[in-house]
Amino acid sequence: MLQIYRRLWQVNWAEQWQYRANLLMYLLFWLVSPIVYLAVWTTVARTQGSVNGLSANDFTTYYLMLLVVDNLTAQITIHLLAYKIQDGTLSGELLRPVHPILTNTLMNNLAFKALMLLVLIPVWLVLCLLFRPDFSSVTFTSVLLAVPAIALGFGINFLLGAVITCVAFWTTRVFALNEFYYALLVLFGGQFVPLDLLPAGIQQVAQYLPFQLWLYFPIQLLLGKLPADVVIRNFALSIGWFIIVLLLFQWVWRNGVKRFSAVGA
Repeated sequence: MLQIYRRLWQVNWAEQWQYRANLLMYLLFWLVSPIVYLAVWTTVARTQGSVNGLSANDFTTYYLMLLVVDNLTAQITIHLLAYKIQDGTLSGELLRPVHPILTNTLMNNLAFKALMLLVLIPVWLVLCLLFRPDFSSVTFTSVLLAVPAIALGFGINFLLGAVITCVAFWTTRVFALNEFYYALLVLFGGQFVPLDLLPAGIQQVAQYLPFQLWLYFPIQLLLGKLPADVVIRNFALSIGWFIIVLLLFQWVWRNGVKRFSAVGA
């Protein structure tokens, strides 16, 4: 099985290099919102001294970490697979002795992520020079803790993305559903603002939803801003949500394939 993953990695890595214009468009999409949020909130914090106890440096370090964590935990499954379900070309992959989502689609996601990171790093360094963040709170221990949190976060996000993509077995409106999913992520994941700035009621809801587990939680772990009890609770939540979405994905996939008719293949 490892040989299969290695070969699929090589194929998808080579394939990603063929779509450099597409890569630049995705990079711009990823950069624009966090940089705008960063510029706005740091300006407000400098003007007022702080915002709900968050200083300009807090916003700078948060959004710069967001750029990295978002890249590591994001997934593009719907853009890789939905059209194959809709036009019937998935039938070719179903004939192979491996799961099309847990092998080729997964490796495609990872290859895309790796190439994006290579391009993102120099941009990120330039932003650090411009905004002069103080990362003194980042320690070796916090980085070690963030690694499994990011891995679990990507796993949850990838499986949820696969579940939404598999809705294409039942409807062609799957991209509208994905946009709704993205809106929930922006609100409850800490992408628009750190969850500390949201109303208390929304914070209470957000802490038990999966969205903050692959953005807000790893970012705060990296910055060393979470007490031990919250870290333990969120790791337990991450494992729980991973199991839930894995079971949900297996159910949706199994029932979806039964409906697949390969129309247009």
